[in-house]
Amino acid sequence: MTGNADSELESHAILVTGATQGVGRAIALACASSGATVIACGRNVPALENLADEVCEKGHPEPVLLPINLERATVDDYNNVAGLVREQFGHLDGLVLNAGVLGDLAPLAHYDAVTWARVFQVNVHSTFLLLQACHELLTDSPDSSVIFTLAAEGIAAKPNWGAYAVSKYATRGLMELAAGEFSGTPGTRVNGVVPGPVNTALRRAAFPASNPAGWPLPASVVATYLTLLGPRGKHLHGAILDGENGEPLI
Repeated sequence: MTGNADSELESHAILVTGATQGVGRAIALACASSGATVIACGRNVPALENLADEVCEKGHPEPVLLPINLERATVDDYNNVAGLVREQFGHLDGLVLNAGVLGDLAPLAHYDAVTWARVFQVNVHSTFLLLQACHELLTDSPDSSVIFTLAAEGIAAKPNWGAYAVSKYATRGLMELAAGEFSGTPGTRVNGVVPGPVNTALRRAAFPASNPAGWPLPASVVATYLTLLGPRGKHLHGAILDGENGEPLI
């Protein structure tokens, strides 16, 4: 480990999707505490404002708030996001593609088609569209990092996990494709993180009969994201890491 972890992201502009709750919020707070200016994306405006209040109260760089509904956003919306980032920062040092929805836990024979499409829109299509819109911003940074939040249910698709499992499997494919294509771009690296069984709203919905009291908090996995975003992660590209311990899963 090199440098000061408390300031290793100083002057970095890092965009985080799903920044209003769970792992995304924990990542946004951790990036801000490491000196980054966080561009926080989420559809819940009051939650975005609460995040900004907490960041500013701690004396960290004031975040940029980008209210966006990934289920309904258009190509123009993503291009507008990229334009705003370009106007304010000129480039993008980090892109954390974290937002996701669960959908239904049901067998394929009974899965609702509208829910299936909605899950794919948020978990896969929005990820592709935002990555595409931010491509030049990332390559214009001398050292940029793209991180996909993956899931164990998408590494090996589990029965009855429906659109969530298949969309996360597709997200892994998108991550691997992007890593291959960025291999020829010096300074831009692409990796994935599987947070594991942390205490989030999505996991509580997936396991309603379980007691979440013993599950780790979202903050327990942010160190892996910070490593990938900062100088300590420069040697990693195309890797899928365990969020809890930072070790390669594949």
